[in-house]
Amino acid sequence: MENIITSKDNPTVKLYQKLSSSKKERLQYGLFVLEGLRIVEDALKEESGITQLILTEKAYERYGEELLQADLRNTRTIVISNELGNRISSTDSPQGVFAMCRIPVQRKVSDITVSGGKYLVLFGLQDPGNVGMMIRTADALGISGVIMSGSCDLYSPKVIRSTMGSVFRMKIAVENDAEMLFEALKQAGAVTSAAVIDKDAVPVTDCSFEGTQAVFIGNEGNGLPAEIAQRCSRRVIIPMHGNINSLNAAMAAGILMWELSK
Repeated sequence: MENIITSKDNPTVKLYQKLSSSKKERLQYGLFVLEGLRIVEDALKEESGITQLILTEKAYERYGEELLQADLRNTRTIVISNELGNRISSTDSPQGVFAMCRIPVQRKVSDITVSGGKYLVLFGLQDPGNVGMMIRTADALGISGVIMSGSCDLYSPKVIRSTMGSVFRMKIAVENDAEMLFEALKQAGAVTSAAVIDKDAVPVTDCSFEGTQAVFIGNEGNGLPAEIAQRCSRRVIIPMHGNINSLNAAMAAGILMWELSK
């Protein structure tokens, strides 16, 4: 086994903690963190730029052999004590597998749009767990890409963890300027649909989603701003029974993506 690091002042351990807790540090270093065996394996499989692998003693004994079989030419590996692993973990049941990964070059909307593509636009989403689940669902349903606008940091540990590896497979663009977002979607020939809770909106079950499509999902608490909904080609609603008038944003996105992908 490699030399076991026990000091919380080790530079690699300190950097991991900085990246884990601060968007500013992630941007400064161009790195984000991964935690957990499955997502680290996915990152290695997708050759997604892991620069540093950190394993606890226990994880090294348990998973080291299979993880170190991957192509790690550009990756340093260190082993830390189990106590230090518990200290830097952000999960309740740490597996002791951590990594630092290069943030890829940010894609523009025009980089990911193709004729006939189906896109989910996350406008003002702030819950990292919701955002991660939407990216994962988009991957599962074969959606062409996800566009983030004014939403939480794609590379926060909770978003990354919630994607369950889909962040490495999905085409994701970021465009925080609404004018440029609508212009790019217009250039792509996309029909834009605003998901709203309004009895005058078109039931999603009555909509045709042929051709290039982009469906906008708004903030968990407030939905889409009225001016954004009005700029879309149409406003759509998920028909609901009983006294329920709204769904969790990730659940609503899942239903809309199912209709998009049919």
